[in-house]
Amino acid sequence: MDDAARSSRPRGPGRPKDPARQLRRREEILRCALRHFARAGFEQVVLDDVAADLSCAKGTLYNYFPTKQSLFTAAADMVMRELLTHTRSFTSQDPLERIAHAVRAYLSFFDAHPEYVELIIQERARFHERPRSTYFQYRNVNAGVWRELLEGLMREGRVRTMPADRAFEVIGDLLYGTIFTNHMSGRRRSLSDQAEGVLDILFYGLLTRAAPNPARAGARRTKARTRSRAGATARGGHRGA
Repeated sequence: MDDAARSSRPRGPGRPKDPARQLRRREEILRCALRHFARAGFEQVVLDDVAADLSCAKGTLYNYFPTKQSLFTAAADMVMRELLTHTRSFTSQDPLERIAHAVRAYLSFFDAHPEYVELIIQERARFHERPRSTYFQYRNVNAGVWRELLEGLMREGRVRTMPADRAFEVIGDLLYGTIFTNHMSGRRRSLSDQAEGVLDILFYGLLTRAAPNPARAGARRTKARTRSRAGATARGGHRGA
């Protein structure tokens, strides 16, 4: 058969796509892009450089991610999925031990990957028009799990009664602030070491049993003022009638 005849034959479908291989390639692209974003910042990253590091054409990146922003967002999403897996990888069924594990796992995760903190900072700064960043989207989705756990501890009498959402937010904000304080201040003490201090304050507090609690006293004064105002309003209404 001559070359002309061979060239006129219809081509076969080619090698079938391998979903597992595509997933591996997608993750390789995300991890490489993440390093570039963390090092140079979103605006300064050039996709040609990412492709060169991956030894592929820039068009390959576009096969997986249509824009640089979609690549960045997918990288942030990958970070949060890994964080969720890391904090939920406990074996104990005891709720307090699960909380302790989650705190240690959260801080050790960002201790091992400081570049992930940089990505969270950049997302909030560069895409501030979004109602919620990827971090807080995942935090809100995860809130129900921890709310149920905290409510169970309260029913058992192991944690004092309070709104479970407030407890979750305070713990979450404490951890969130810790990773940023370390990242921006350049502290050398590892987040993993700091986890024990966080847990000590979280579980045992600052005050001894004998010490007066100014927070509770303040809350009582606030309630008393509220009742006083409500009574005055009611009395004024009666006089007007």
